[in-house]
Amino acid sequence: MKEFHLLLFHGGSILPECILILGLILLLMIDLTSDQKDTPWLYFISLTSLVMSITVLLFRWREEPTISFLGNFQTSNFNKIFRFLILLCSTLCIPLSVEYIKCAEMAITEFLLFLLTAALGGMVLCGANDLVTIFVALECFSLCSYLLSGYTKRDVRSNEATMKYLLMGGASSSILVYGFSWLYGLSGGEIELQEVVNGLINTQMYNSPGILIALISITVGIGFKLSLVPFHQWTPDVYEGSPTPVVAFLSVTSKVAASALATRIFDIIFYFSSNEWHLLLEILAILSMILGNLIAITQTSMKRMLAYSSMSQIGYIIIGIIAGDSKNGYASMITYMLFYIFMNLGTFACIVLFGLRTGTDNIRDYAGLYTKDPFSAFSLALCLLSLGGIPPLAGFFGKLYLFWCGWQAGLYLLVSIGPFMSVISIYYYLKIIKLLMTERNKEITPHVQNYRGSPSSFISKNSIELSMIVCVTASTTLGIAMNPIIAIAQDTLF
Repeated sequence: MKEFHLLLFHGGSILPECILILGLILLLMIDLTSDQKDTPWLYFISLTSLVMSITVLLFRWREEPTISFLGNFQTSNFNKIFRFLILLCSTLCIPLSVEYIKCAEMAITEFLLFLLTAALGGMVLCGANDLVTIFVALECFSLCSYLLSGYTKRDVRSNEATMKYLLMGGASSSILVYGFSWLYGLSGGEIELQEVVNGLINTQMYNSPGILIALISITVGIGFKLSLVPFHQWTPDVYEGSPTPVVAFLSVTSKVAASALATRIFDIIFYFSSNEWHLLLEILAILSMILGNLIAITQTSMKRMLAYSSMSQIGYIIIGIIAGDSKNGYASMITYMLFYIFMNLGTFACIVLFGLRTGTDNIRDYAGLYTKDPFSAFSLALCLLSLGGIPPLAGFFGKLYLFWCGWQAGLYLLVSIGPFMSVISIYYYLKIIKLLMTERNKEITPHVQNYRGSPSSFISKNSIELSMIVCVTASTTLGIAMNPIIAIAQDTLF
């Protein structure tokens, strides 16, 4: 009865999550009661639950911050925007999966269940207000990620990727919990974030060596989720071996959820150790920007190249987290993250479509794609240019605002390295675009020469192209009209 009363009185704070849970229950009921799987209904229920969750979240945007469920969950504009970003990622990723699931003959219901459950775990993680809820939500997200990455069981590379992801993910989670245990002990047995801080003050342990151990352990655990160098070893293999729609989903949702977690933990619990965690994140951001971009140049696989590119992108986002003491710091991080979602998912939409038509992931095999599919080639080129930060695309304005906020916060070294690494990233993006646009018959591979759409998959192909159009449009136009986005982001301080 106690749990029922808690849900009755505090259920409004997690109404978007409750809608997702209802969608999950409906999916299970349809799967159990229907002999012949009604595929359109499964996709419709998944997308409807996500869209309804977004709608409810937006309608409750201006509500006062509240702490509910006996201090386990906090609702504020800050975590609402991260929950919105996770829902947006999930909504855009489902259309990418339609034809892929059909061609790979994957089980539809289980795929959608894992995807929605991962989104649910990420949303709870964004609002979790105590160490136990943080860990449970993180593991909910992580376990679904492991299952999704190994969903094509007959693919040896997928199995290898899942095993590496599972082992390294388990190790990072244990290190994270080790850091939490230090906080629990040093604070006198507190688990709520603000109570941990109060406990550290009461026990006068906020500057003790144990806090440094906790800081390093938690940074390692979060660094794994963010794919920060040197905790990135799992990323290239998981990107290359996992189903491409899954990679698209994980490449953005894991970063959104982990960024929300990092921002709240570092800013609240380690408030007295700000110099130490600033230094740690600066080192990780510099390593990620430099190594991510330099190694990406040498890659021959498109997905592996995007894996290393994503490491450099999170290095840029870290600038906003470090500069987050100012109002503009968090706004720049959130704004660039929104742009990154569209740029990255637009790129993966093109890769999904090309992979289904040709069965290859090699960068060299994209040569001459413009001659066969101008729309996909042009869309891919725009998304890559936006990732590189070419004006007047959204990526340019996002990076410009991010670097400007970093400079205002005194992060001169990071802001000096960031633009230089962006120029390097433009180099390997332009190499791909040059291949896309070539019309020389000698360079065009048989994959592109035999490239053709499948007439029987008109609807499913349109679903991929719908996501592609939305992402490409956002990647090209959002930067020009970014003032309202910045104003909303500035309103998300906790």
